[in-house]
Amino acid sequence: MIHAQMNGIVEQSDDDLAIRLTAPFAEMAGLAAGMRITVEAIHGGVIVRRVDRSKDSLEALLARFDPALHGGEAMAFSPYGREVFW
Repeated sequence: MIHAQMNGIVEQSDDDLAIRLTAPFAEMAGLAAGMRITVEAIHGGVIVRRVDRSKDSLEALLARFDPALHGGEAMAFSPYGREVFW
């Protein structure tokens, strides 16, 4: 396991606080924009962990399904070449 450390500044973001991670640091931690995380406050510090989505129920997975993004034809164009059947 590779350990890394990064220094940063806690910033004000509207009514919340935010911590920015550099792209290489986030990539090393396996984090990406929009990813679900759990944050724990422990002994004056914080621990950030990715949420394991493999444990989501079928109902939770279906609730996140957006037909506008994931539905429809994957290849919305006409067949050509040997794909054309006469």
